[in-house]
Amino acid sequence: MQYFLDVVLPIPLERFFTYRISKEEADFLKPGMRVAVPFGKSKIYTALSYRVHQNPPEAYEAKEIHQILDEVPLVNEIQLKHWQWIADYYMCTLGEVLRGALPSAFLLESETLILPNRSSEIDENDLKDDEFLVYEALQHHESLKIDDISGIIDRKSALPVITRLLRKGVIVLKEELYEQYKPKLVRYVKIASQYQKDETLELLLNQLSRAPKQSQVVMALFQLQATIKKPIKVKDLMAKSGATSSVIKALIDKNIFEEYYLQQDRVVFETDASKKEVELNRVQTEAYQNILEGFAARKPVLLHGVTASGKTEVYVKLIETIIKKGKQVLYLLPEIALTPQLIVRLQGFFGDKVVVFHSKYSLNERVEVWNNVLLQKQKAQIVIGARSALFLPFSKLGLIVIDEEHESSFKQFDPAPRYHARDAAMVLAKLHGCDTVLGSATPSIESMHNVKTDKYGYAEINERYGKVLMPEIELVDLKEATKKKLMKGHFSERLLNEINSALQLGEQIILFQNRRGFAPIVECTTCGHSPQCPNCDVSLTFHQYQNQLRCHYCGYHMVLDESCVACGSFTLDKKGFGTEQVQQELKEHLPDFEIGRMDLDTTRGKHGYEKIITAFEQQEFDVLVGTQMVTKGLDFRNVGLVGIMNADTLLNFPDYRAHERSFQLLTQVAGRAGRTKKRGKVLIQTYNPYHRILQQVTDNDYAAMFNDQSYEREHFAYPPSTKIIKVTLKDKDFNKLNESSLWFSDALRNLLPNHRILGPEFPPISRIRRYYLKNILIKMAEGQSPSKIKNGIKRIEKSFNAISQYKSVRLVYNVDHI
Repeated sequence: MQYFLDVVLPIPLERFFTYRISKEEADFLKPGMRVAVPFGKSKIYTALSYRVHQNPPEAYEAKEIHQILDEVPLVNEIQLKHWQWIADYYMCTLGEVLRGALPSAFLLESETLILPNRSSEIDENDLKDDEFLVYEALQHHESLKIDDISGIIDRKSALPVITRLLRKGVIVLKEELYEQYKPKLVRYVKIASQYQKDETLELLLNQLSRAPKQSQVVMALFQLQATIKKPIKVKDLMAKSGATSSVIKALIDKNIFEEYYLQQDRVVFETDASKKEVELNRVQTEAYQNILEGFAARKPVLLHGVTASGKTEVYVKLIETIIKKGKQVLYLLPEIALTPQLIVRLQGFFGDKVVVFHSKYSLNERVEVWNNVLLQKQKAQIVIGARSALFLPFSKLGLIVIDEEHESSFKQFDPAPRYHARDAAMVLAKLHGCDTVLGSATPSIESMHNVKTDKYGYAEINERYGKVLMPEIELVDLKEATKKKLMKGHFSERLLNEINSALQLGEQIILFQNRRGFAPIVECTTCGHSPQCPNCDVSLTFHQYQNQLRCHYCGYHMVLDESCVACGSFTLDKKGFGTEQVQQELKEHLPDFEIGRMDLDTTRGKHGYEKIITAFEQQEFDVLVGTQMVTKGLDFRNVGLVGIMNADTLLNFPDYRAHERSFQLLTQVAGRAGRTKKRGKVLIQTYNPYHRILQQVTDNDYAAMFNDQSYEREHFAYPPSTKIIKVTLKDKDFNKLNESSLWFSDALRNLLPNHRILGPEFPPISRIRRYYLKNILIKMAEGQSPSKIKNGIKRIEKSFNAISQYKSVRLVYNVDHI
C-alpha cells in the first residue's frame, strides 16, 4: 500500500503538492512538521506537512521526500486553521502565509555545492586561466560554494565559468540543505570534582604557589561561587580575576578546571526580582468590571480611555488573572518604538515572563522566541510584539490585548499576506476560545461601529490618571501670522514664545511634523525643473545630513548638484519642510538647548528607537522633533508642550479615512503633553483653524467625529457599512496595463452587476519601482456573501492569466482596503 503526503510550499501557488512516503514516515509525520522536498529540476525546499493519505496525484508522478526535519510539529493545528483563514479571507495562497509567518531561518533552501569530478581525467592544458584557478582550488577542498568561486576568479558572476567546467567534466554539482539557525553556546567553568573538598583545595593552592596567576583565578572562582550561587561564565571569571584566557586554558589543561557549554537565548532581559502590585483607581476598576462583563458574554471588548488614563494598568490586571491560570498572553502593538517602554513596565509586574517579537530582531533571536512559545516555557508566557507576533505557535492562549487598535500600522501592505492584525487576532481568539481587549483613546470607526451594533463589549475611562486635566489645545492661524509677518521660518511667533516659556520652566517639548527629510521638493526657480525619481512618479526628497535627494518609495538616491541639471542655473529653491528642517531651524532659534529627532532616518539601527526614547526620558534632549513615531502611546513624564507644525498636510489627503486619521493622529500627539501633575499645552499650526476636524480635536469630541464620519461613509458606501476589495494591476508597459485593467473591470461588472465597481483609475502615485499601477475598487453590496464574490474574482483571474498578452501583468488584492 502506498502512502502520500500533501505539503505546503512557501511559494505563491494555490495548490498543495503531493510526495511519496513510506509507511514508517506516514506513521511518524504529523501536520505542521517540516519536510525537505525536491522541487523543480534540482532544488530542495522546506515544506510544511499538511495531510497524509493514500491517493496518488493524477497529473504527475509523485517524488519521494528528501528528509523529515522536525521531531515534533513546528506549527500546531490551530495555527494551520488560522493561516488557512488568512489565505482565504485576504485572497492569497497558504504558501504566501507560510513564508510570511515562519521566521526565514526555518525555511531552509538547498545551496549548490561544486565538487571535483574524480571519475574523469582532466587535461590541464585545455583549461582557461579562470577555469584552472577553480580546478586548482578543488584539489585542496572537498567542495566549494558559488560565492567562493566568485572570490577565487574575482568576478561577480561565477556561473559562466561553472557552466564551462561542467561541460568539460571537471566538476559535478550537488544540492545540500544548510541550517541557518545556530544556537548561542556560552562557555562555563567549574572546579574539577577531585578538588571539591576543602582539604584537596588546600593542597591544590599549595601546588599553585609558584603560579600566582593561576592561584588567583582559583580563588576568584570560589569567591564567585559563594556570592552568585550560579554556574560561572568564563567571561565573568576573567573580569573578576583579571586573568587572560591563556591562564584559564592552562588550568583546564591541568584538569584543575572543567569547561562546559550551555545554550542561552540571545535576548535576555535584566529583571528586577521585586515585582510590583497593580492598583486601580475608581474609574479603572469600573472599566475593569465592564471588561469582565463583556468577556462573560463571550464578546471582544473595546476599552475607550482618553490619553494618559492608565489603560496599561487595566491590561496588567487582566494579564495577572490569565498568568495565574498558567495560560499565555499576546500583547499586540502597532509600532516597535513602543516596545522598550512597555517591556520595562510589564517586567515591573511580571518579572522574567515577558518576551518580545518583531522585525528588528535577528533571524536567530526570532527562532529562539518561536521555540520558547512552542515549548510553553514560563519565560515566554507574555509575548509583546508587532503584527507578526500573531503567527507564533500559541497552544494555551488566554488573552489577546490589541493596544492602539486604531493604528493603520496593523495592516500589512507588502508582500502578501496583506492581513489586518486586529481582525486576524479576533479570529485567532475565536479558535483558541480566549478573550480579546482592544484599547485606544481614539477608536477606529469600525471598532466603535461594532460596539454600537452590539458585536463588541464597551468600557470607558473618561478622565486622566490622577485626575490630571486634559491638555489645553490652541489653534494657531498661519494665514493670519503670515499676513502680520509673525512667522520665523516655519514657526509662528506664538509657538516660539510657548517653546521658550516651557524651556524656562525646565519642561520638555515634542514637535510633530509628518514628513521626514529636509524638503520634499527641490525646484529650479529659473526653469521650474524639479528632480524626479527615475523609477517612481514622485519628486525626490532632499536630505541635508547626507546632501542627497532620496525617493521614499524605492530608495533611489543621488547627490544634490549645486546647479540645476536641466538649465545649469544656481537658483535651486527647497519647497516644503520635513523633520530635518524643523530640527535645523530650531537649533538656530535655541542654540543652547539639545534638540533630538525621531524618524525613519534616525531609527534604522536595531536599537535606534530605544536609544532616542531613553535619551529623551533621561532629559538628554530638551526638544524631540518627530514623525508619527512620537504620537503612539509613548509616556514621557516631563513633556509640557506639544507643537504640531502643519495640520493641513494630514487633512487634505485624497483618502476617505483622511479626516478620521487626522483626528486620531492629532489627538494622540496632543496626549503626549502634561501626563503627570501640571496641565499640558498643545499648539496646532494650521491655515484653516475653522476646519470641523480641528474644532473636534480642540474640544476632544470623539462622538461628534464618529457621527459625522459614519454618516458620510454610509452615504458614499464606504466601510464599515460596506466591505471593500481593492484590486491593483501592475505592469511596466503603460498601454498593456490600460488595456488589461479595462478587460478586468469589464469582467467584474459582468460578474457583479449589483455591486459598485469603481475604476480602473491611476492612484495619486501611478508608478512605483518602474511598475505602472491601476486600481479597481469593489464595493460589496450588503447581504452578499463575501466568499462567493472572492471565488468569482479568482475565476476571473484564471481567465485573465490565460490571455497570453496579459501574462506579465501582476494582480494584487487588498481586502478591507486601508
